Amino acid sequence: MNITTSQPSENRKRHGEHILIHMTYIAKNVDLDSGIELTRALEYWRRYFEETNIVSALVISEGYFVQSFQGTRPAINTALEKILDEHSTIFPNIVNIEEIESRQWSGFLVKHLTSSVEDEEYALKSFSAGSDYNPYLMKSTQIESFLKAIFKGPEYNKF
Repeated sequence: MNITTSQPSENRKRHGEHILIHMTYIAKNVDLDSGIELTRALEYWRRYFEETNIVSALVISEGYFVQSFQGTRPAINTALEKILDEHSTIFPNIVNIEEIESRQWSGFLVKHLTSSVEDEEYALKSFSAGSDYNPYLMKSTQIESFLKAIFKGPEYNKF
C-alpha cells in the first residue's frame, strides 16, 4: 500500500524550503545613473524573482529604494547574497526580517513616488522624522506601514 502525503520530505525541510520569510531593506541608489540602467536592473530583478518564486514590493523615490520581498528562506538568502554581490554600491540596510504564514503581495510591484499630492500624502502619513523623504530616518515600523499604505488594495493583495 502506498501512502502519499503533501508534507515536504525530510531532506527538503533541512534547508528551510517550507518556511516563508519576509525581508525589508532600504538603500540609496548611487550606482544606476540613468533611467535606462534602472529600467534594465528592475527588469532583471523582476525576472529573477519570478523564476525563484519571490514576491516583492519596491518603492523608489529621490534616489532611495525601500523594498520588501517574500519567499522561502533559501530563496531569500540567495537573493540577498545576489543583491550584495551584484549591487554592492547601493549599500542595503536590512530593517526587518521575519517568518510569515503567507505572502502578502503578488508578483513584482514597483511604485515610483513623485512630488504629486497623492504621493506626498503617503509620505506625510508615514514619516515623523521630517518633511524630506529619507527612509534612513524612519523606524522599521514606519517603513513597514509606509509599504502597506502604498501597496494596499485588492490589486496588490492576490495571495
